Amino acid sequence: MNFAIAAFGMVMLGATSALSAGFEQIMVPDPAGAPLEVGVWYPSNAHAAPQPLGLFEQNVANGGAVAGRDLPLIVMSHGTGGSFEGHYDTALALAEAGFVVAAVTHTGDNYRDQTQVGRLENRPRQIKVLIDYMLASWQHHDAMDPSRVGMFGFSAGGFTTLVAIGGTPDMSTVAPYCAAHPDEWSCRMLRERKINVSADRSKAAPNWVHDPRIVAAVIASPAVAYAFSAEALSAVAVPIQLWRGDSDEILPQPNYAQAVYDRLPVKPEYQVVPNAGHFAFLAPCTPALAARVPEICHDPEGFDRAAFHREFNPAVVAFFKAKMPAH
Repeated sequence: MNFAIAAFGMVMLGATSALSAGFEQIMVPDPAGAPLEVGVWYPSNAHAAPQPLGLFEQNVANGGAVAGRDLPLIVMSHGTGGSFEGHYDTALALAEAGFVVAAVTHTGDNYRDQTQVGRLENRPRQIKVLIDYMLASWQHHDAMDPSRVGMFGFSAGGFTTLVAIGGTPDMSTVAPYCAAHPDEWSCRMLRERKINVSADRSKAAPNWVHDPRIVAAVIASPAVAYAFSAEALSAVAVPIQLWRGDSDEILPQPNYAQAVYDRLPVKPEYQVVPNAGHFAFLAPCTPALAARVPEICHDPEGFDRAAFHREFNPAVVAFFKAKMPAH
């Protein structure tokens, strides 16, 4: 494991930085649906103070001025039933390191509205809409460097990221996979909600939207990863930092992150986190969140999510800094 090394490297990189994080919540027009709810974090010299963010609290300068020019952009995609808030601490770390971060709440697949869960083709399309907006229409778009766009995705957001960077899944594999693994969480969820995500041979194949502007990606515990064959991932050429917990109870070995690792044409940086469950990559829970959604706040005995994030976030920052260098 290289966590300590990566974290030390980021401490050294950040030692001379006094940036705080600005923050705003915006609504991004989506030509194919309802406006997208988006949280935007960015580097700022404005004074940061504790501010509520749903059931979290973050230290930000709400509406503070943007600091810097030619800033890189990271877009974030959450897991099934999540929201843009779920990785706020990672977004904060990136913003304080000089990145603009735009995290979307996926329409129809979030904690308030799950009417489109399973319609996975919507997700990468929404990511393209978000990138289009941030680079051309966001009020500070002139501070951005359009040649430096990265993506972070967790669980269903990891699937979304694999598609966005060039992967083309075969959804006809889902039904036979779930027939063979009926007790897996995702298969039980699809069955209980009567969701059919397999390709319907009588209809046109899903239009999987790829975005060549994305030049680096961090992927944690990717969902439905078995649907990507080696051929389906053959067009993926960007550098990837791939994460999984070695005690993932939702997406168990070896058909998810390990399958992606095995099938990628260029091997990613691969981090297997000891004793980590599926939800280890979400921000550490507050008591209010743990009371509301205890299942996403439960970690294996002896695992300290807050301590892990003190290593995880700097490692993510260091990866993007290395793979998206300033010109």
